Amino acid sequence: MTAAEIKNNVEKALEEIRPFLVSDGGNIKLLSIENNKVKVQLEGACSGCSVNQMTLKNGVEATIKKYAPVIEEVINVA
Repeated sequence: MTAAEIKNNVEKALEEIRPFLVSDGGNIKLLSIENNKVKVQLEGACSGCSVNQMTLKNGVEATIKKYAPVIEEVINVA
């Protein structure tokens, strides 16, 4: 899988997740993909939400790995 394909698949995963975050008053932005690690920024209500780490691991990371299995980890950059 090329870097462009990985980025495209990560973007597809974020598009799948985004409606759920937006419905809670938040959003997510892709910052970078380096060494099979994705850096994202949770925005709006999601940035201060007490369950954002659970959302990140169980929702965002799981969905990204479904689209791009080479991804090892998703990191939220505050």
